[in-house]
Amino acid sequence: MKKVLPIAIVLMGSLSFGAIANNSHMNMSTNVAQSNSPMNQELMDSMNKMHENMAKGMNSDNADVAFAQGMIAHHLGAIDMAKIELKYGTDPEMRKLAQAIIDAQGPEIEQMQKWLEKNNTNMQNN
Repeated sequence: MKKVLPIAIVLMGSLSFGAIANNSHMNMSTNVAQSNSPMNQELMDSMNKMHENMAKGMNSDNADVAFAQGMIAHHLGAIDMAKIELKYGTDPEMRKLAQAIIDAQGPEIEQMQKWLEKNNTNMQNN
């Protein structure tokens, strides 16, 4: 009994944290969507596209394929966000980071796409 109680407390805490984190993410999406600036709209559109494409990638029963497809979508989303930073951002450090993200993730996307092609999988990158 003494061992069960701490495990139950940890489990309940984990479930509560997950619910709070999920709710916070939903609220963040709602709050950002209320802004009508072109930059905010572009960021929201890129995030929604990324999440939709990541979810599509998770449909595979093969862990390697799901990982590659989901990460391609994630990297493409990061590149889209970095391009938006370069379009609207003015801080030199953030602009440099945005360019570094574009430079680093492009080759990683290529590597995963080649792996998917080599392993005769169906890629669905939009």
